[in-house]
Amino acid sequence: MTDLLTSPLHDRHLALGAKLAEFGGWSMPLEYAGQGVVKEHTAVREAVGIFDVSHLGKGTVRGPGAADLVNATLSNDLGRIGPGQAQYTLCCDDATGGIVDDLIAYLHGPEHVFLIPNAANTAEVLRRLSDAAPEGVEVADQHTAFAVLAVQGPRCDEVLAAVGLPTGHAYMSFTEATFEDTPVTVCRTGYTGERGYELVCPADLAGALWDALMAAGEPYGMLACGLGARDTLRTEMGYPLHGQDISLDVTPNQGRLGWAVGWKKDRFWGKDVLAAEKAQGPARLLRGLRASGRGIPRPGMQVLLTPDVPLGEVTSGTFSPTLRTGIGLALVASQVEDGAEVSVDVRGRREVFVLTRPPFVQTDVR
Repeated sequence: MTDLLTSPLHDRHLALGAKLAEFGGWSMPLEYAGQGVVKEHTAVREAVGIFDVSHLGKGTVRGPGAADLVNATLSNDLGRIGPGQAQYTLCCDDATGGIVDDLIAYLHGPEHVFLIPNAANTAEVLRRLSDAAPEGVEVADQHTAFAVLAVQGPRCDEVLAAVGLPTGHAYMSFTEATFEDTPVTVCRTGYTGERGYELVCPADLAGALWDALMAAGEPYGMLACGLGARDTLRTEMGYPLHGQDISLDVTPNQGRLGWAVGWKKDRFWGKDVLAAEKAQGPARLLRGLRASGRGIPRPGMQVLLTPDVPLGEVTSGTFSPTLRTGIGLALVASQVEDGAEVSVDVRGRREVFVLTRPPFVQTDVR
């Protein structure tokens, strides 16, 4: 892991006995000693957990017309939100409509948009935006300048309040605050499906903020959580992961992400090809899989209607700690309806699954 980037909290992860893994070019905690994925997952669903997600990309678009640039290129419509609000959006390839990345745009104002792409795609997203930027608009990579801590779960408000950070603002909004006289952006966003906050702070503040949050969360049963629990939590919600469920080979229509497309906008990357595909109907769709038996789907496994009729393949799969059964996502032929029984080749065994539309678990994310 010598060539990997490390979080400013790396030493704290080691002190907690974290099992580290490579993710998007970073060395990040997969799970923590004495806890494991299921325990960390359950803490988020029932109490509160804290994640270091500093591997996520960060970029700024600044200058006269910054918001206009983002709106003319990325899929969603920034006109639907105002300053202080955030929006899930997609960077699509203009020629194919394939998803270069999915990201969150934080609208500070017409001359300032803060972006959080996926770690592995940050440079490409910012390159495309920079190439399209008019004179006077600067696109800057802030990947290592900031840390991101996610406090997620039903008791998250109590934890933030205990360290003096604001709570209670609307879902998909953000507010500016300070901790130890240093700016912190408190965002009501997350990737777990639970009520939660993501805190964006300068990298050199991350250690002090982590320590304060860990101490404040102890009375509420807060656990440090790794990428393993992050993956099981997001799979229960049906949230796609770029590089698995969505990619440059998958369009928003196929990924059932048309709700994140501003179809009425004059332009955005990929609009023409995506509008044509939408009108015709995509050949495949991202669907949910829920096991009827004991099978656990894994990426790459084949999905079959009958032994000689393949439908597609699993893109994400796991054992759901909440439901105590196998669940997953799969790209399959669009002609097959939700509710249909299909089979998945699980290590040579044909296991039965039901096609469904996520989320698999109902939560109170707002």
